[in-house]
Amino acid sequence: MNVLIATATAGGGHLAAAAAIEEAWKAIRPHDTVEKIDLVKFFSPLHRRIHADGYKTLIEHAPEIWGMLFSKTDDPKVVVKMSRLRRVFTPTSTLKLERHIKRTKPDVVICTHYSPIEVLDRMGKDEKAHHPFIVSVITDFEAHALWMGSSVDLYCVAAEGTSARLLARGADKQNIAATGIPISSKFTKEVDAKEVRRRYGLRDDQPVILLLGGGFGWGPISETLAELDKIPTRFQTMVVCGRNADLRYEVAAQDRQHPTHVLGFVSNMNELMAVSDMVITKPGGLTTSEAMASGLPMAVVNPIPGQEAANSDFLLQAGAAIKANRVEEMSHRITQLLETKKLTAMAKAARSIGKPAAAQNVCEEVLRRVRK
Repeated sequence: MNVLIATATAGGGHLAAAAAIEEAWKAIRPHDTVEKIDLVKFFSPLHRRIHADGYKTLIEHAPEIWGMLFSKTDDPKVVVKMSRLRRVFTPTSTLKLERHIKRTKPDVVICTHYSPIEVLDRMGKDEKAHHPFIVSVITDFEAHALWMGSSVDLYCVAAEGTSARLLARGADKQNIAATGIPISSKFTKEVDAKEVRRRYGLRDDQPVILLLGGGFGWGPISETLAELDKIPTRFQTMVVCGRNADLRYEVAAQDRQHPTHVLGFVSNMNELMAVSDMVITKPGGLTTSEAMASGLPMAVVNPIPGQEAANSDFLLQAGAAIKANRVEEMSHRITQLLETKKLTAMAKAARSIGKPAAAQNVCEEVLRRVRK
């Protein structure tokens, strides 16, 4: 079988989901041809720069504008109008992806970003064209209209509740599967917590708070650390700064009253989560799915309007997280958790809704339907 996993760089989550599905598919069917492609690969250098920097700048400096765009485009009628407009001014990257699909003729196309779906919808109108089985893997806990398409054969969603938005917009219930958001198979394996603690020099008599800045080191990391320093209860912190070298140097140079371990980009998040007692993070779909799979309570800070706000609502309703709308609230909220038994209840709630085998679930669901 020839499988194409199509995604696009927009934060690290979509790429991580694609990598997890690729890993799972190859484990199940090692002799299949599996190609993972980033739509950004087809962008011109200028388009690529605008795409990467524009999204980051908007999120960091004008999140309310991003929230407005998210809300305004969350309507199937608006998506159709946008699609018609783009057909008049078809980007070169769209044409390149279309030609690539026509040339390679995949049997299955699995999308972990919504951008390729529009291309596939347009190709689906050509009766003479090759028509693969198309999967939309939604990487947040709420299904935005952009994830829907006339060509989609299967929607893989984070949880049963995510299906409601799709059903309300006309999706067939038979074409929706609550697989979970795909994460690495590392989260299905046992971790030697004692060895990991020793490796990082972590004490056994103090809880560990994991502070994440994502793959790109976004978010108010320094400000959050300053707030954590106000907490009288003893604990230790691990800070992941991602690929943001400036942030890492800045944080490492600061003095803290609590033991603080500063890391750059890591590939062993499963180990870090396994030895932590809670995580402070932006509520991206992948990161929160990893935390739930690890049974790790979450404190979500300043979620941006749009997908992060929807994700935090899901986590709060499940009892797996607390939310601080402002960094200044963090010390008070964390103190409350460390001094009570609420962390235990939150950990239980997180584990109960976690789906560590989500990537395998996606692959098995696709195979079941394709064979049928």
